[in-house]
Parts: sequence; structure tokens; C-alpha cells
Amino acid sequence: MYTKSWLVIRDDTKRTFEVYGQEENTNAFTNKTIAMQRDGMNVSCMILPVTNKNASKTTIKITNYVVEVGLYARLLKQHQEIILRHYEQEEPES
Repeated sequence: MYTKSWLVIRDDTKRTFEVYGQEENTNAFTNKTIAMQRDGMNVSCMILPVTNKNASKTTIKITNYVVEVGLYARLLKQHQEIILRHYEQEEPES
């Protein structure tokens, strides 16, 4: 049985975070974060259960971190650029 959880992504370099959304299955979100970490990005994720205390995403606070709207989209774009650079370097010259 799955319960709803808040998906929180953190950029540990800039000390920013975004509450990305609510999901029942968090596998894709966690796997993308792990892939970013393996490629050298300083990011982390948190999966918080939706409770009465944090029913709204605006009530979620992380000490020493600032909210950045669009953080997850920016990190995904940055990760894609890293992957493309990696493949461009491995392509043999014709």
C-alpha cells in the first residue's frame, strides 16, 4: 500500500530546495536524483509523508535552505547537459 508523500529536491551547493509535488510511487524521482549524484551533481532528495503538520507544501521548511521555484526543472536540464557533454566526448572522430 502506498501513501502520498511530498517530493523534496535540494541543491546542496546553492542551499536551495523545492517541494516538487505529491506522489504515491517515488521510484522515478529517487532514481533521477541518484543519477544526478552519480554524475557529480551536489543534490539530495527527501520523501516526506503528507500529514496534518505538512498538508500544504508551503508549510515545509528546511533549516538553512531557501525555496527556489523551478529548481527540479533546472536540475534536470543541467543533468541532461552533463550527459550530452559526456556522450560528445566519447564519440569517435570520423
